[in-house]
Amino acid sequence: MKKIIVILFFVFYSSISMAHLAHYNKYSRIEMEIFRNNKLIGYNYYFFNKNGDEMIIANEIKFSVKLLGKTIFNVEGYGEEKYIKNQLISFNSKTLQNDKKKFVDLIFDKKKNKFYIKGSSYNGEASIDNIVGNWWNHELLNAESQISPVSGSVKKQVITFIGNEKIELYGKTYDVEHYKLISKKKDLSEKKKLNFDIWFQKKTGLILKVKYLKMGEWEYRIKNFE
Repeated sequence: MKKIIVILFFVFYSSISMAHLAHYNKYSRIEMEIFRNNKLIGYNYYFFNKNGDEMIIANEIKFSVKLLGKTIFNVEGYGEEKYIKNQLISFNSKTLQNDKKKFVDLIFDKKKNKFYIKGSSYNGEASIDNIVGNWWNHELLNAESQISPVSGSVKKQVITFIGNEKIELYGKTYDVEHYKLISKKKDLSEKKKLNFDIWFQKKTGLILKVKYLKMGEWEYRIKNFE
């Protein structure tokens, strides 16, 4: 009986994993606004381009934090994920953070069945079980580790289901599932730790809101999707 349950679990989980990109076929764009201490400071947009078995997701992000009229933190970046038949083939990003250049160049090595990453924080191989940590992809909530879309670093994570909730965004109420995503490694510096609250809606299959604390209270909120 236990063997049957285990087999059914892996069949079910595999079908979910393989089908997750097909779910996004109905979307052409996802628009998120970025808030700090409840003040709008920027945006994070995702654009979906489908062509047969190929899907390309482009990511644009831009925000700035000002204090006493002066910009103290500024980020502007662009990234692109390429999938063929649900397999991530490549990911490239360039980010300018306070005039500091960060980047990721990831390719899928078919012979080794691994990712090879060249990034501003990490160079080397990584398991194909990793997910690029962009908020369009709800598979983050199933992954044991993620790749930073800014620097290429690989971090193991722990996901905890908090409960079913209702949230309000831009005058609309949504039934959502609340999750906590934290770093598995406890001795990381506060700067490098993952510590996010995530609100996911099954109906749309979208992460509707993300919240974290780091020099203020930050929120990414979906304003529009089509």
